Amino acid sequence: MLATKCHTQIDSPVGVVVLERDGDFLTGVYLPNHKGWSGPAGECRREDALLTAASRQVEEYFAGERTAFDVPVRLTGTPFQERVWQELTRIPYGVTISYGELARRVGQPTASRAVGAANGRNPISILVPCHRVVGSKGELTGYGGGMEAKRWLLEWEAMRRRETAGESLLVGLPG
Repeated sequence: MLATKCHTQIDSPVGVVVLERDGDFLTGVYLPNHKGWSGPAGECRREDALLTAASRQVEEYFAGERTAFDVPVRLTGTPFQERVWQELTRIPYGVTISYGELARRVGQPTASRAVGAANGRNPISILVPCHRVVGSKGELTGYGGGMEAKRWLLEWEAMRRRETAGESLLVGLPG
């Protein structure tokens, strides 16, 4: 097990993304000016197997080649936050749900504000897709990585999902 906190960064369409690991787990994916984040944990900056794999997967996401991730992550928060974050991982690529729906899914149907607060404290952006949660009428609401980044991520996923659906509809049609 790797015992040191380390980080790396990659360029992306939404700015420089910092990926952090602690031991054998990815513990953070932060966008520029991420709300509540004070910078990389520790001075260790390196490329190791975990950070290389996570970087590659995030780059593939931004290239439109990946819709799911398989690097080991550790989400550390209150039991309620962890339940919310776990539920976020079940929202399919290119799909949005409301905070109210997320509250229902975690068994707290009247706790949409608490769900929103937990959502906003998610330390692993993109891989734990908190950007896929929107207001009750589909409006964009807060995002730790900033509203421009949220808008970009949602539009990117929607466009890629439409392209993929369009391609699959063409399969098997006579040429």
